[in-house]
Amino acid sequence: MAIQIIFNLLIAVMWMFLSESYTVLSFFIGLFIGMGLLFFLRRFVPDIFYVIRLYRIIKLNLIFLRELILSSVSIVALAYKPKLDIEPGIFALPIEVKSSWEIALLGNLISLTPGTLSVAVADDNSKIYIHAMDLPDVEASITEIKETFEKAIMEVTR
Repeated sequence: MAIQIIFNLLIAVMWMFLSESYTVLSFFIGLFIGMGLLFFLRRFVPDIFYVIRLYRIIKLNLIFLRELILSSVSIVALAYKPKLDIEPGIFALPIEVKSSWEIALLGNLISLTPGTLSVAVADDNSKIYIHAMDLPDVEASITEIKETFEKAIMEVTR
């Protein structure tokens, strides 16, 4: 991915020099020309087209931002209830991510979301144990994490 980005920036700078126009518009025209060249030559590049990977990274960040806002609102709603009726609990999340980087990213995203905390990772890296502040349905929590964070992480890293 880094090689593709460097190649694209070099094309943009070369376009500026060849057109003898050193403006932001000229740079972006060269950037789009470089993207087009990389797109048409993508079968010769072993990695995925970098714009797709950047899109997936932005998508992961937006998913995290959405989950952060939604869980913050639900935690505030729980905190302001006159009667605190929560069901805290710890559950095991079976994971499909395998590399230690992916597991660490998933655990950090879970821990950064209010109301949940990654407690431990199983010795065989097949499960993450999570403490939830309010856990009415374990299966719904597992499905939600797998469909949001884990799916987006696998899209970015694979």
